Amino acid sequence: MSPIPVLVPSRNAALDQLERFVPKAAREYALGRNTDEGPDQRGAVSRLSAYLRYRLITEEEVVAAVLAEHGPTSAEKFVQEVFWRTYWKGWLEMRPAAWSRFLDERNRQQHVFPDACALAAAETGATGIDGFDDWARELVATGYLHNHARMWFASIWIFTLRLPWTLGADFFLRHLLDADAASNTLSWRWVAGLQTVGKTYLATAGNIARFTNGRYSPRGLAREAVALSEVPMESPRVLPEAEPFDEDTPSMLLVTHEDLHPESVIPGNARIAAAWVTAGAEWLWGDAAQQFVGAAANDAATRTALHFQCTVDVAQTLDAPSLVSAARKAGARQIVTAHAPVGPVADALARLAPLLAAEGLVLTRIRRSWDTRFWPHAKKGFFAFKEQISALADGGASRKAIDP
Repeated sequence: MSPIPVLVPSRNAALDQLERFVPKAAREYALGRNTDEGPDQRGAVSRLSAYLRYRLITEEEVVAAVLAEHGPTSAEKFVQEVFWRTYWKGWLEMRPAAWSRFLDERNRQQHVFPDACALAAAETGATGIDGFDDWARELVATGYLHNHARMWFASIWIFTLRLPWTLGADFFLRHLLDADAASNTLSWRWVAGLQTVGKTYLATAGNIARFTNGRYSPRGLAREAVALSEVPMESPRVLPEAEPFDEDTPSMLLVTHEDLHPESVIPGNARIAAAWVTAGAEWLWGDAAQQFVGAAANDAATRTALHFQCTVDVAQTLDAPSLVSAARKAGARQIVTAHAPVGPVADALARLAPLLAAEGLVLTRIRRSWDTRFWPHAKKGFFAFKEQISALADGGASRKAIDP
């Protein structure tokens, strides 16, 4: 098997990777998706997660391409994996307290956890646990871990090493190229028995040996995984209605790393006078992600200028005075951006909106139709949510079938 290619941070690279993967998205993916063949091997997974995370390519595009090639039955396993990302975002969007709880507990543990040596050993791959140590070093070196390895790692962290789950989730946030608030936080919660209350994930030597082709068979792993507990989570809030957008009013387009394909989210007849693309260094946790997003933001800026025929500024940070100044210079009377799901960008936009309003500029956040369609169904577990996926088959594999 040939080594994996370097992940190029551009939309064209994302489309090329999708094209390479589509023929393998059915039987080959279903049979090999759980096997971690090592950091220097392609394996059966798509390697699209970083592109999807920053929406250099969208869930809708990926699902449409795969269904057009294979149909919903053959590609069921892969399509479900794409929808896990949608499900996690929708679940957190309706229960934002889960993100706030994580931040509060992580910050508390960073100050009170007494065993700094044990934590350092886990993060540097010096625990002596076969497999775990290699995954820790692979994560730091590459910004990537196979999904199955992420589960094993989290389980060993929580139940064998007995380290705080929030510090493990933070370790992933600081190093994973594709980390986002929803998928990362809620996946760790699931392993710990918090997400589906009482249901945990226990890593075993046999499972690890089987799905690493015998590369690892760790000894001394926990024999049971007792679920962690917490104060019951709030009931899901109602997803807010989409914000109205006046397409005829001259607008400044704001592009953040939460959605780097503005061409497919902003209405085509919108009067975009100028654009501001932020690389968002202050919102990203790790160096690898910052470098990837920095290059991807430049790629988005080039596409934005061509698509909207406007001037584009690229900035590392986002502040109200600079944005107001740029909007006034362009003659814009409102600012429009893609909706940011729960996380640092959403928090920043919430703080920004009243500052802009004080200067006579409305901030409008446009939510993608994909999210509007599927997020409201993430009120319970994934298997209830999965029933919504079957609706894709009703209209065939066309884009129309997945666009409400």
